[in-house]
Amino acid sequence: MAKEAIKSKARHGGWTKRNKIGFSYVCIWIFGFLVFQMYPFLSSLFYSFTEYDIFHAPQFVGLNNYIRLFTKDKEFWNSLTVTLKYTFITVPGKVILALIIAMILNRELKGINFIRTVYYIPSLLSGSVAVAILWKVLFMNDGFVNSLLAAVHIPPVKWLGKPDMAIATICLLEIWQFGSSMVLFLSALKQVPQSLYEAARIDGASRVRIFFKITLPMITSIAFFNIIMQLITALQSFTSAFVVTNGGPNKATYMLGMKLYTDAFKFFKMGYACATSWILFIVIMIMTLILFATSKKWVYYDN
Repeated sequence: MAKEAIKSKARHGGWTKRNKIGFSYVCIWIFGFLVFQMYPFLSSLFYSFTEYDIFHAPQFVGLNNYIRLFTKDKEFWNSLTVTLKYTFITVPGKVILALIIAMILNRELKGINFIRTVYYIPSLLSGSVAVAILWKVLFMNDGFVNSLLAAVHIPPVKWLGKPDMAIATICLLEIWQFGSSMVLFLSALKQVPQSLYEAARIDGASRVRIFFKITLPMITSIAFFNIIMQLITALQSFTSAFVVTNGGPNKATYMLGMKLYTDAFKFFKMGYACATSWILFIVIMIMTLILFATSKKWVYYDN
């Protein structure tokens, strides 16, 4: 009994000395998570069932906000369509371009590290207002891009004045910031065993066949991660549409993030905006689950 008591005391003393100190450090993160993430997350769910304008106490209205969104709010369906269109253009475009650039930079050339840094820099400014303003200046009617076109006798293009061109312009802004995905692809390419390439070359496989049979399968896990992250980012996009086009022309770039912001901070319909945010969350969750469900058929892992 005495030995068991000593062992129990030792175990308790070990927990107090090591685990408690570690727990004290973790408490900082737990506090930040509960206060700045979990509380807003759960409170937004509550407010989505209320009529709330900040200045007055919330009034419970049940599912009225959701019913109104789906049955009466045409702007909601337009913004959801624009958001999905933006996502389905930018995510494949960004991932494919990042892979192409990564394959080009996956070579031992003089000054290659500097070149890689140059390609990565735009991603450091991803989502910034400054980049969006610069993009707007470049593509305005008398901007730099139209000046280049005029130099080669090509008529100016209304990049931000036509619906189709406006959505394409802000999609191009997002695709241009491919640096983070490129770095991940570059890391994955360097992990592909060279013995596989050597065996394929001995068998006479072409470069195209080597890419689709060796390179692509070996980096599908990173491709899957990039697709998931870029999908979540694109569905929550706000800055580019707000700064570059302000949702225009004719609401052609009025994405769900802009509608949420407008309802909440312009019309002070906080409860209505919270309902919109939860629908956006559900859309993100559904599309993410679909990707995870289909990943078993195309994502390859070493183990």
